[in-house]
Amino acid sequence: MYIDVHCHLTGGEYELVGGVEAVVARAKEAGVTRIVCSGYDVDSSIQAAALAEKYPEVYFCAGFHPSELHKYKEGDWDKLSALFAHEKCVAVGEIGLDYHFEDNPPKETQKACFIEQLQMASKAGLPVVLHSRDAAQDTYEILTENRALLKNGGLMHCYSYSPEMAERFAALDLYFSFGGTATFKNAKKVFESVQRVPAPRVLSETDCPYLTPTPHRGEFPNEPRMVAFVTARLAELRGVPEAEMQNTVLENAKRLFTKLK
Repeated sequence: MYIDVHCHLTGGEYELVGGVEAVVARAKEAGVTRIVCSGYDVDSSIQAAALAEKYPEVYFCAGFHPSELHKYKEGDWDKLSALFAHEKCVAVGEIGLDYHFEDNPPKETQKACFIEQLQMASKAGLPVVLHSRDAAQDTYEILTENRALLKNGGLMHCYSYSPEMAERFAALDLYFSFGGTATFKNAKKVFESVQRVPAPRVLSETDCPYLTPTPHRGEFPNEPRMVAFVTARLAELRGVPEAEMQNTVLENAKRLFTKLK
């Protein structure tokens, strides 16, 4: 059994491959028993909730991605908060910091909204799914300063920083999910991070529709069924049987996302 703890199924990309229904069916055929669809703004979070209601295998997260904060409108926090009570909303996310593109929202805006959503997650009794790109130190500092808000746990999704930074995040009791980059031949930092993160904190994801893993790298869109290749690579890097890795990931996911059934 496989689990994809972070993907995006609300875009139009899947019309290229038969639609979301076909994508979910292929995932089931590949042994994927649970899929967590992540929101990145209010509309995508609402759409993710609708998919979770339609498909038993699908759960969702609701939140505002740092790069999407220009879409924010008054009342959006209330709309997100209403989703947190949904029986299949497993986390607040994805939230965090993204300094990669020059036209992203200002850093101070990102930081303020990041902290506000950490507070919302704490109030809702939910873990957080964290996005951090080119912002490792600021992410770490905010999480450290607001550690009390992480009492329900947190996930560094698609982790790609250094293994040394992973150790610092691990000290905050965070989980780490790895995706297609763990299968790319030159991703040495990711390889070492996979090996050094404590086993009870390792998770698998696709972050689809992007980052399709080897041996299908370059194909678009990526799909949750591809998490099988990621899981096999995690097992290889950690030197354990794939079946053991599958069980480890599933148990870790259920521990973090307590609404998973």
